[in-house]
Amino acid sequence: MIDSIIQFALKEDIGEGDHTSLSCVPEAATGKAKLFIKDSGILAGVELAQRIFNHYDPSLQMTTHLLDGTSVKPGDIAFEVSGKSRSILATERLVLNFMQRMSGIATETRSIVNLIEGTSTQLLDTRKTTPGIRALEKWAVTIGGGVNHRFGLYDMVMIKDNHIDYAGGITNAILRTVEYLKEKNLKLNIEIEVRNEKELDEVLAIGHVDRIMLDNFTPQEIVRVLPKIPSHFETEASGGITKENIRGYAETGVDFISSGALTHSVKSLDMSLKAEFN
Repeated sequence: MIDSIIQFALKEDIGEGDHTSLSCVPEAATGKAKLFIKDSGILAGVELAQRIFNHYDPSLQMTTHLLDGTSVKPGDIAFEVSGKSRSILATERLVLNFMQRMSGIATETRSIVNLIEGTSTQLLDTRKTTPGIRALEKWAVTIGGGVNHRFGLYDMVMIKDNHIDYAGGITNAILRTVEYLKEKNLKLNIEIEVRNEKELDEVLAIGHVDRIMLDNFTPQEIVRVLPKIPSHFETEASGGITKENIRGYAETGVDFISSGALTHSVKSLDMSLKAEFN
């Protein structure tokens, strides 16, 4: 999937050719460029940059100075790349666009992971990602210290409020899901969202699920209901969770906290790729 993203992005950007470079940079010209960091945060996308360079022009040589997951500050140099000048110019913007986005996500993730440090709760991402580059954004979450939730609609069953309403209730939704997985011979974990304690009690009476999402429960409500949830059920808190209150949610003992903000509203980390001559 990563290689497909790279291929499409290069096609999108270069099209029939980088006419600026083709017209003014000699074909035999070689050069070197350094990637400079211009913001403080967590670096992400160095490994991806290597894959982009290798994909476009295997003769490009990259020297890595800072690894993914490193805390960076303005003036730091993440890596150097050398080789054909036209190849460096053709890949420059793609590398920067992806690395800036990924580093922004890794930075936001790390800041939230730090807020719940010392608890047993893990921070999850969601499917609230940029269409077409989900693999990169979820990769950035892991670099920042978070954990990937399901990747898409195909690798986990997640029964949310709309599914429950369309199915005619929790019991119908769960029993139909169990029967469907059996018929299709699929071994997928089942998660279900509950909106209140009454729905939680109904889920506990039916069973057949692996994880229960407590949607828009307050920390106080979670503390009250957790003792009734058997340990073989994983628990997840979601909805209404901010940086200001996430520590309180983590201290309830819930297994997971999911946050769409990790990927849908982050600020990219500023960086630039500056050319040098051989």
